[in-house]
Order: sequence, then C-alpha cells, then structure tokens
Amino acid sequence: MDDVDEPDTRQLVRDHTALLVVLDQIDDDPRRTDYADTASAAADSTVELRGVVVPPTELFWHFSKPPATIDGPELGRTSWEIERFCALGLAADPDVLTVLTAPRIVARTPLGAELRELTSAFLSQRAADSYRRATATEFARASAAMASGGTPRWPQLAEVVRRLINAEALLRTGRLDQDISAHRDQLLAVRDGQLSWHDTQDWVQSLRDRSAEAVLRSPLPVTPNTEAVQRWLVSVRRRSLRLDR
Repeated sequence: MDDVDEPDTRQLVRDHTALLVVLDQIDDDPRRTDYADTASAAADSTVELRGVVVPPTELFWHFSKPPATIDGPELGRTSWEIERFCALGLAADPDVLTVLTAPRIVARTPLGAELRELTSAFLSQRAADSYRRATATEFARASAAMASGGTPRWPQLAEVVRRLINAEALLRTGRLDQDISAHRDQLLAVRDGQLSWHDTQDWVQSLRDRSAEAVLRSPLPVTPNTEAVQRWLVSVRRRSLRLDR
C-alpha cells in the first residue's frame, strides 16, 4: 500500500529501545563490563550492538506495522521488536539468548530489566537443536574449504566453537553463562588459524558429543515457559497503550 506511511525506524530505535547490549568478542577484556552510553559504544567500530524495541501499541493498529527486525542506525546494530524477540527466545535462538545475559549493557529501561529477569522462562532443551543448527552451516563451509584444499574462515569458525561451548554449558547446568575466560586462549588460537584443523575439528565434535549427552540429563525443561512470556508480553502491550493515551 504505497499511500501508507512506513514507521520511522530511526525514531523507533531512538525513542523505544528497552534494552541494548554489546555482544562480547573473543578477545574482549573480561574486566570491561559497560559503555557509558550508546554513542560511545557505536563509536567503537569493532562493537556489535543488539537491542530490543517496544513500539507503542497503537502503531500495530495501522496498516503498516513496525518491522520485526531493524538494522541500524549505527553500523553493527540490530534490534528486534519485542514480540519477535520473545518468539525467537522461546525457540532458543542463540543470538537472542545472548542478549538476555550479555554483561555489557548500554541502555536498559524498566521494561528491559523485566525482560532480563524473565530469562529463565526462555530456557529449555530446545537449545540443543537451535545451537546445533546455528553452527552447522558455518562448520560445513569450513569442512568443505579444507576438503578442497582451501582455508576456512577462522574467525567464523571460532564463533562456532564459542557457541558450542555456551550450548554445552547451558544444557549441562541449566544456566546461560557467557563467560568463556577458561577457553579464551584456545579460541583465540582458532580465530588466528594457529590451532590445527584436526584439533579444531576434534574440539567441535567433542562439544557436540558432550551437548548430546548433557541434554539427556539436563535440568532444563523440555519446552520453555511460553505462558509466562506471553503474560508478560501482553502486559507490555497494555502498559504501552495506557502510556500512549
């Protein structure tokens, strides 16, 4: 519908971001836990920002709805509309789950704080499949590159290993912990191509095997607490509507 105004995504991000975090990098200083504000975070070209936007409820009554995902306005920044974020979180999307526990928070409103407090409701054994799917393609590319005599994309391969470390720990302990300090040196070796392909391959397979074993005894529920997340989302919509008026 060409005559319908599209929502201003810049304004949505600027005025309605409930949570904004910095994604950890493998070589981050673990002592660094915060940025002063969005501008200082965005000024760092190495930073990946992830956020959650809560548009006014009234915008969903229009023909043109707020987008489910918004890139920008800063380079390296991606935001999810809150309902899309919750749906992905219930499906154990690794990127979304990372936002819920990322230690470096750039911005957080009371709604953002509530969302982080709801983290346990999102966690389930679905993580076993979601993390496996999220890492399978990149690892397959690396394997194909090696088989054809090429070179894998080592930084992406290091992220594969990092995600598998997080998945195994989540399934085994029931807690989503982003701390990779115990593995940092070895992950940096993968990223820089200093760990052999054979050793990297063995590490990936070991993590996959351990995740498969962990899910059999995991303290996590088989499915997430969808009802709790939905109740909260409905309350957010209602509160936003009252504020709009």
